Amino acid sequence: MGTMNEHAVAEVEHLGKVYGTDGAAVVALAEVSVRFRRGEFAAIMGPSGSGKSTFMHCLAGLDTPSSGKASIAGVDLGSLNDEQLTQVRREKIGFVFQSFNLLPTLSAWENITLPLSLSGKKPDPAWTEQVIEAMGLQDRLDHRPAQLSGGQQQRVACARALITRPEIVVADEPTGNLDSRSGAQILSLLQRCAREWRQTVLMVTHDPIAAGYADRVLFLADGRLVDEMTQPTPGRVLDRMRRFDTQAVG
Repeated sequence: MGTMNEHAVAEVEHLGKVYGTDGAAVVALAEVSVRFRRGEFAAIMGPSGSGKSTFMHCLAGLDTPSSGKASIAGVDLGSLNDEQLTQVRREKIGFVFQSFNLLPTLSAWENITLPLSLSGKKPDPAWTEQVIEAMGLQDRLDHRPAQLSGGQQQRVACARALITRPEIVVADEPTGNLDSRSGAQILSLLQRCAREWRQTVLMVTHDPIAAGYADRVLFLADGRLVDEMTQPTPGRVLDRMRRFDTQAVG
């Protein structure tokens, strides 16, 4: 596996997650194995309760799998203690959430550089300038979140996710609270992260239009990986989603 791992920025092997015990046990994930390359933009889709969020949380070290393993940049997350795991999450993974998760009392600049402040690091001027320019935030850095539109707030969140030059950007329904124009801007930015900056971008979404921006779409159902699609289009994704509604999967 050694040589294979060098190409996979993130990988899960036989990942399983069970909540509860015995009669009350709920299987959220069962035997999911998948690898993500550097510079890949992957979308994770599936019906409600299919295990999408659990999958992302286990991969990003926010939740512990019941079986199997998750690795980032060749490091098995299960082998790390809490302190090491926090460091991996802070330095190797950038998070973008549906609800922006910005701190209201901080300016856009302070929100963007927060992951570095927490690690006691200074921003790299050239990289920071590139990220802020790409997000179109040059004249918004002194503004607090309440003074920004939803789309601008999410662009601040994207800049915050990228500021540490992470291995992976994890985006959980990043366009869920945005109008279609702002959403399209965010999706184009995530696409650029993958193509230009060779970041690996993993996005949970239920939106076929959002999934159409990705290089590959993984479909989960009942905690299992049931299908994948390369070079997706919104129409093909929608057709695949409709089949979930008409068939009993698993």
